[in-house]
Amino acid sequence: MQKLLFSFFVTLCFVPAYAQLKPSHNLVFDHLAKRWDEAMPLGNGMLGALVWEKNGKLRMSLDRVDLWDERPALDLKGHTFKWVEQQVLNNRYDTVQRAMDEPYEVSAWPTKLPGAALEFNISNIGTVRSNVLDLATGLNTVTFTNGVVFKTYVHATAAMGFFTFEHCGETLTPELIIPNYNTGRSGGNGNSVDGLGLERLGYAKGTLNRKGNEIHYHQPLHNGQYYEVLVKWQRLPDNRITGVWTITGNQPAAASFEQPGLWASHKTWWAQFWGQSSVSLPDTLLEKQYYRELYKLGAIVRKGAPAISLQAVWTADNGNLPPWKGDFHSDLNTQLSYWPAYTANHLTEAATFTDWLWKIRAENRKTTQQYFEVPGLNVPGVATINGYPMGGWVQYSLSPTVGAWVSQHFYWQWKYSMDAGLLKEKVYPYLHETATFLENITRMQNGKRMLPLSSSPEYHDNSIRAWFRNWTNYDLSLSHFLFKAAAEVSDAMGKPTEAKHWLAVKESLPALDVNETGLTVAPGENLTGSHRHFSQYMSVYPLALLNVRKPEDKTIMLNSLRQIEKKGTRAWVGYSFAWMASLYARANEADSALRYLQIFASNFCSVNSFHLNGDQRGGQYSGFTYRPFTLEGNFAFAQGVHELLLQTRDGVVEVFPAVPKNWKDVSFRSLRAEGAFLIDARKENGVPVQVRIKAEKAGVLRMQLPFPTWLVKPVPRNAVQVKDRGLVTVSMKAGQEIVFENAYE
Repeated sequence: MQKLLFSFFVTLCFVPAYAQLKPSHNLVFDHLAKRWDEAMPLGNGMLGALVWEKNGKLRMSLDRVDLWDERPALDLKGHTFKWVEQQVLNNRYDTVQRAMDEPYEVSAWPTKLPGAALEFNISNIGTVRSNVLDLATGLNTVTFTNGVVFKTYVHATAAMGFFTFEHCGETLTPELIIPNYNTGRSGGNGNSVDGLGLERLGYAKGTLNRKGNEIHYHQPLHNGQYYEVLVKWQRLPDNRITGVWTITGNQPAAASFEQPGLWASHKTWWAQFWGQSSVSLPDTLLEKQYYRELYKLGAIVRKGAPAISLQAVWTADNGNLPPWKGDFHSDLNTQLSYWPAYTANHLTEAATFTDWLWKIRAENRKTTQQYFEVPGLNVPGVATINGYPMGGWVQYSLSPTVGAWVSQHFYWQWKYSMDAGLLKEKVYPYLHETATFLENITRMQNGKRMLPLSSSPEYHDNSIRAWFRNWTNYDLSLSHFLFKAAAEVSDAMGKPTEAKHWLAVKESLPALDVNETGLTVAPGENLTGSHRHFSQYMSVYPLALLNVRKPEDKTIMLNSLRQIEKKGTRAWVGYSFAWMASLYARANEADSALRYLQIFASNFCSVNSFHLNGDQRGGQYSGFTYRPFTLEGNFAFAQGVHELLLQTRDGVVEVFPAVPKNWKDVSFRSLRAEGAFLIDARKENGVPVQVRIKAEKAGVLRMQLPFPTWLVKPVPRNAVQVKDRGLVTVSMKAGQEIVFENAYE
């Protein structure tokens, strides 16, 4: 039994033979972290663990992603979008703040909950010699100076985590540390960023039972709900201590040692994950950070799990609730978290977002009808795990264009996969319903379609000035995108009348507002200072409504970038630098994109690669120096790397569109482009040499090659149509592969 389950503990660390994932990408230290947000992160989409040291003990912070308290704090009764509009017009915005914002800040719930922690007293087994997280397998190995070795992993698909101490003559008995939900204290004041005290939730004291080599914890929540933690361990004759743990919600916890082949299946899952794609970069800092971001993606997304929340399976282990209650923020956080999944060829992982949105759409319809009082579908900008609105700054927590932005992910799921079944079953219905809502909420005024109130995250924060009577470019860009996408999917579904309707609605929108500064925040309001959220530049990225190859668009894009540069970065946070890289890449300003990726990786991440929002080098680039951990910056960084290597603009796939000048050798394998094309490309000694394309589905490839003259195989040259130098068009069959090689003029 023990040999079957724990054979991995006596084998060498698994190193894949494929791609560019290297041991140098691993997290390697000569000590255990002393903070939870510097810990070794493990996870499988549902369960997570952080491995660190607290008060001289090895600590494993245990988490489960769906531990939530969803008691409502926000009361929408009588508080509608029309009511907010009336308060704004009558200059009574304090009434809106009391009703819509204060409940989020004052109430401890709704919120994500921490699970528990395991601790081992390691005072008698020497000091730590090495502490390694192997990204290839998600195995954390800690070696002590006296020869004791600790290993732990969270299984890729089974709802269990495992640990072992090897060569251990000491008695290392795990202790289960339960959250301080009921200590008799008041819970303190705190705030939504630092985290409110757990005691304020008012839970009954949990039950901790220990029987032999087993600890069972039952924590009552509210309304009869509960969660349980189970830990089991055993000492083996060869001086090993092995154990298993799990967390369950609203069902008894159970875990068994008698499950053969678990380590093998775990390795297989990670091998398949890493086999999906790879990149090779000449910048070691960026390459290392990139693979650590992809590791985090593999650790926190899984089919059947909810979408990526602010901290996913790594809830803060600091005695408080997590920053911003660990919720689902969709004024950028959820959206940015999935940006890299498409190009990295992880569509299964990307689908966890759209699956979650599909699951909560019935609840979202209720909120849409109650708050906006029109048919169709919108999504709360701040939501619980089951889609209930949480309130907060109402301009963004109940923005009328959140549904438009999350719809882009349904659209991308289709464009990157060309899956006809997905189009019919989910993409078309979702976009149709969100476009219906947006059409219904807008009004015709002087021949143009207008929103009653518009906003732009997070300009003017939560003041009355955050509302605009005219379109902001944020809301307007999203509306242009949604109606255009709705027309496209309607046409693909064989519904030309609907497609014509959505295009007509799009044409009734005003044009984006631009002036000498590029894209404005809104008519009459330029970017006048440094700001963290690039909401007014949505049409550059991610919506790609502007194309730098078009002269008029190029002027707008470059003027916008110059305006951003003038205002500086002092009010930026980590994700700003990561997002900015994609904005620069879309303007073909590769060296600037590279600089901001380097700043993000060097200044805004913890030693374990977690995005900490603030500048961790004393405010070198930003006035924000705090450290609340959220994930969206990490994944926006990974997409920033992709945007240097591969883009799709107006249906044209571009290879190496924004490679920095000093990158002489760079390559990628199996990156995915719109149209369901998998692409390999290689640049050597500063010269692009080869591009290989595999068509997953039959379709027409339009590609801007990175070289003007080329050879093609195995198809005849006359199968390729040429327009301008390097722009080629070729019809491809499903499964077909073609290779373009530089002909070197």
